[in-house]
Amino acid sequence: MKVVLLKDVKGTGKKGEIKEVADGYAKNFLLKNNFAKVADKEAISENKSQKSSVAYHKEQERLAFLDQAKKLNNIEITVKIKCGDKGQAFGAVTSKEIAEAIKVQKNIEVDKKKIELKEQIKLVGLYTVTIKLYPEISAKIKVNVVAQ
Repeated sequence: MKVVLLKDVKGTGKKGEIKEVADGYAKNFLLKNNFAKVADKEAISENKSQKSSVAYHKEQERLAFLDQAKKLNNIEITVKIKCGDKGQAFGAVTSKEIAEAIKVQKNIEVDKKKIELKEQIKLVGLYTVTIKLYPEISAKIKVNVVAQ
């Protein structure tokens, strides 16, 4: 019996897939527990439209992040930190502080979890920081750390 899976089913398939399964398995487990529905013409066409809708929304999201990457590329922000005598910071500049500086200075929202700091920023100076916005889409910004 052909069924359209409504949820991920371990050992059978992922949500949205059309699978050929044994009649008993379909009737006694998949259909009974609302994990699947019979794959008639209506269900198959509905499944195709849902897949195309998901693909469209993913592409729109990717384009939005691409636009944001263009805005972010090569911008320079300034972060002020408390320092000692030789430019040594008390603590380190965090991704949260960088995200807040981007929001305040450039009016662009960036999730702090997407900011990649290769090493801790503990000295005054100019640093290049990568922001991974989406798979295969990233932006590089310059962070100017100055003493307060």
